[in-house]
Amino acid sequence: MRTFLLAALLTTTVPALALSAPAAAVEEKTRMLELDRLFANPPLLGTPPRALTLAPDGRHIAWLQPRADDQLRFDLWVEEIATGKRRMAVDSLALSAAPASLSEAELMRRERARLASVRGIVEYQWAPDGRTLLVPLDGDIWLAPLSGKPRQITATQATEIDARLSPRGSFASFVRDQNMFVVDLATGKERALTTAGGGLVSYGVAEFVAQEEMDRTTGQWWAPDDARIAVARVDESAVAIAVRAAIGSDGTKVSEQRYPFAGTPNARVTLEIHSLAGGAPVQVDLGGDSDVYLARVNWLNAEQLIVQRQTRDQKRLDLLLVEAATGRSRTLFSETSDSWVNLHDSLRPLADGRRFLWASERTGHRHIWLWDGAALVPVTSGDWSVDQIKAIDEAGGTILFTGFRDSPLEKALYRVGLSGGQPERLTAEGGWTEAVTDARGAAMLLTRSTPASPPAVTLATMDGGALKVRRRISASDMPYAAMLKDHVAPRYGTLKAADGKTDLHYALLLPPGLKPGEQVPVFFEVYAGPGVQRVTKQFGALTHQYLVDRGWAVFRLDNRGTPNRGTAFESAIHRKLGFPEVDDQMAGLAWLKAQPFVDPERIAVFGWSYGGYMVQRLMTEHPQAFAAGVSGAPVTDWTLYDTHYTERYLGNPAIDRGPYTASDVTLKADRLARPLLIIHGLADDNVVFDHSAKMMAALQKAGKPFETMVYPGQTHAIRAPELQTHMWKTILAFLDRTVRSRPEAAD
Repeated sequence: MRTFLLAALLTTTVPALALSAPAAAVEEKTRMLELDRLFANPPLLGTPPRALTLAPDGRHIAWLQPRADDQLRFDLWVEEIATGKRRMAVDSLALSAAPASLSEAELMRRERARLASVRGIVEYQWAPDGRTLLVPLDGDIWLAPLSGKPRQITATQATEIDARLSPRGSFASFVRDQNMFVVDLATGKERALTTAGGGLVSYGVAEFVAQEEMDRTTGQWWAPDDARIAVARVDESAVAIAVRAAIGSDGTKVSEQRYPFAGTPNARVTLEIHSLAGGAPVQVDLGGDSDVYLARVNWLNAEQLIVQRQTRDQKRLDLLLVEAATGRSRTLFSETSDSWVNLHDSLRPLADGRRFLWASERTGHRHIWLWDGAALVPVTSGDWSVDQIKAIDEAGGTILFTGFRDSPLEKALYRVGLSGGQPERLTAEGGWTEAVTDARGAAMLLTRSTPASPPAVTLATMDGGALKVRRRISASDMPYAAMLKDHVAPRYGTLKAADGKTDLHYALLLPPGLKPGEQVPVFFEVYAGPGVQRVTKQFGALTHQYLVDRGWAVFRLDNRGTPNRGTAFESAIHRKLGFPEVDDQMAGLAWLKAQPFVDPERIAVFGWSYGGYMVQRLMTEHPQAFAAGVSGAPVTDWTLYDTHYTERYLGNPAIDRGPYTASDVTLKADRLARPLLIIHGLADDNVVFDHSAKMMAALQKAGKPFETMVYPGQTHAIRAPELQTHMWKTILAFLDRTVRSRPEAAD
């Protein structure tokens, strides 16, 4: 079967990629990146701003910026838009110099946000008047005015988490010891809205799967008039207990974590509405089925909420209109799918408190719709996908959104009328643009990069209907600027999927100075999983530049199942993880091996997380295909992963275990035939070390040799500069031994 498949793929009608004369006759390189410098301070690409925002009054920009001597410690900076004057608004060390002692809930919350290694300020929020910022720092909360000294709002031994300002700026809310609190900012008086939190019950928080998989990071939602707050109640009593051994260099910490393994009970999440005037909370009617997901909560007006309720199988998403005074609800409409319904954050209420904008994939691509109070009316349409609504100018009758109208490889900013029409592209072609805007889209911060130019942040405004770039916000004096003339940009192209008809996009980087007839080794990088697009027209990783400097080609391919190309393309993996992705990556490999500049016996596959799973899947489904593989933080048995992610794609194993058995890579460990390096953090609580341990045991039982590198105390991502350097030295040493030396193929 495998031989037939490879033979079929090798005859795919894709032309060979020829080396043009200019590409072969490149000037001698003067750049040679060094691994120790790649991850050291100051970062080669400078210190790009993080968490960019515009003040509500449109007068200032704010962002988090790492310190010059510590790229993992962040301070809060602001810039006056009119003058361009910038300054550090909050010095994290000045307010909290001692090492932080954070609660387990906050540490886990940061891990879910991929901020586990970050120190100092990790989040902030503008006050509605644009003159003050709310700054959580090391477990306490501060108010930092643009003029004057920061004022401490809380000073307790406990950790205050998820601090938020009310829409009118009168109150701050936060969670402490699993209960919901509010503080009157004028008087400093604090009170608890809930008191029953503790043990397995928490208020105001997002449960594990909401944070990790649903992109919902909060469990509290203020009414627009500051009079009420909706609060999630999370009961983990039925959730399975996972014993975690977080092995660190200074010892092992054993903990019990409530973890909803696929097929097991979820936390029970209910919603109640608290009035700041007092009285008993109002219970929201979420329906008779308690085994559902509280996906999103939005206030439509001061008296009504829209609650998104997703079924356990994720094939239906109901939008409920809730009366705040009574908790009564009714379904406005539902989104349904034969595979799954994707969640998003593009519900935008309009000023009349009755209508709202919505994004739906009911036509096969995500598009903008208007709920007019009675029905959904299309605003955009076509064979392309919207990314996210960014701003609404109701007076001007326009919407700003990001999307992929011109190419799935380019994210751009567009404008369209509230009543529909032809979208207008506002940002340049040939690159990738992320946008942060004010509420009306009058001012915006655009982060743009191209395959040849690093990300740059610019301030732009809409003047007379046209987008006008004002000035660059990010620094331009990055150390890598001197090396840009030698930067190698990818070549892009398409090849046919394993189905013989679907186009797949690839990106290929070739070593400069490659001579006709020369063959090079290939670093075949794979992710392949849902929700992640790897082939894009934006600036790539400097590790790829390091590799091409040393004679490697680098190849990436987006297979069926990856996003931004519509539901048919994405849902190809439904109930069969590890099948279409493997087939399509093998189609890419067959095309690659047919290229004259590729040494077909020296192709190494590398991947992390889902990509780590794919490395092992490829190497066991097609044991002779790759010379070697590097599998980082891999999923190996999907029953060890969580409900919301895994059941979306494979169904509920308590009902049908078949798709899980078919996707389990440990069951084919005896098929491994080429060198494999497994890397994992010993404190990973996303893809827990149990995954790698189970595969290691299976390989050992099958008598298959492999190599491993584990990192004590490290979670799902290895971020510390010195550890990144160590990891890549380990990877490269492994590849030099197993691939560059052209070892004899194993039997």
